[in-house]
Amino acid sequence: MLWHNYKVIHRLVQARVAELLRQFPAVAILGPRQVGKTTLALALAETLGKEAIYLDLELPSDRAKLADPELYLNQHENKLVILDEIHRLPGLFETLRGLIDRRRRKGSRSRHFLVLGSASIDLLHQSAETLAGRIAYEELTPLSVTEVAGSGKKSADRLWVRGGFPDSFLASTDANSFTWRSAFIQTYLERDVPSLGPRIPAETLRRYWQMLAHNQGQMLNAAQLATGLGVSGHTVARYLDLMVDLLLVRRLQPWATNVKKRLVRAPKVYVRDSGLLHALLDIRNREALLGHPVVGASWEGMLIENILDALPATTRTTFYRTSAGAEIDLVIEFSAKERWAIEVKRSIGSPAPSKGFYIGCEDIKATRQIVLYPGDERFKLDAKTEVMPLNLLLPELGRK
Repeated sequence: MLWHNYKVIHRLVQARVAELLRQFPAVAILGPRQVGKTTLALALAETLGKEAIYLDLELPSDRAKLADPELYLNQHENKLVILDEIHRLPGLFETLRGLIDRRRRKGSRSRHFLVLGSASIDLLHQSAETLAGRIAYEELTPLSVTEVAGSGKKSADRLWVRGGFPDSFLASTDANSFTWRSAFIQTYLERDVPSLGPRIPAETLRRYWQMLAHNQGQMLNAAQLATGLGVSGHTVARYLDLMVDLLLVRRLQPWATNVKKRLVRAPKVYVRDSGLLHALLDIRNREALLGHPVVGASWEGMLIENILDALPATTRTTFYRTSAGAEIDLVIEFSAKERWAIEVKRSIGSPAPSKGFYIGCEDIKATRQIVLYPGDERFKLDAKTEVMPLNLLLPELGRK
């Protein structure tokens, strides 16, 4: 759960993390800074009472406790040890593996380790290799439509404008929310990205992030980005890998199954949090957003993020587009025999999809065709196509 100014928002992922802790000796919660990882971990610790200990590895005093990590952690064998900002001590994974294996040999059923960190390729690679078979991963995303449903009648609109970072969503005014997001972006570029290893000028990465924002929901044009930044195509690809790895940008891959048609090969790219998207484009409130050219792509991106967050991690998701214009915003494959086609329309008066959507559905042999729109009702457009709001789709996805 998340506490803020006496408000409480329950994080849906909390139950999943608690279950993983019962199954695995180590669990990693990954997500960008300020998304609520520490708050979630402390909430879990609170439910365990004195059986948990929390260390913030950004604090010199807590890092000092781990000068001899094996000695210190052995003293807390019967506690859940929460290690925040684990990237500060990446060598700790070797020690954790030794402790976990020793406890397994002893037949110990004690609680073990909960590690938190901003996603990084090196961190994931090292932990996956060192703790293979011993660690499970869970991503903590910004707040979702479902999680903020109890925050007022217009909570979904507020989430769209401000995004799902807790301090931004729960700010007292739109102006305060925008100020927080602007500071977050600056801090991330100047402090957090360099702390994870990459040596990229903050201003260059900001321009790159802004260029992605201007092209929200469009196919990646690496050559155009490279020209705009004055760098090579290889460098542009490296920047995108970094932003995706930090869970700040979504790279949605194109459908690649052979349907004997010319399919696009470039991925679509989204700034994952709509609030950060708007801050990058200097969109300060709902009125400014509704008059901005990015409004449709912004709404589409928010819906796609909520859908993907509700799906099992193993579900294959793509988009479909041919050179002839057939297009599906999101394709969800639950199995070889169950394939849903999702179209996003930010129009209440005319939510009917284009002819290209129907052609795409035939091409991929969609078993279900859904149009998401900002209305409240659910109805059939035709025998195969159903129109509904996001809040009615998400519970269905949660049951898959």
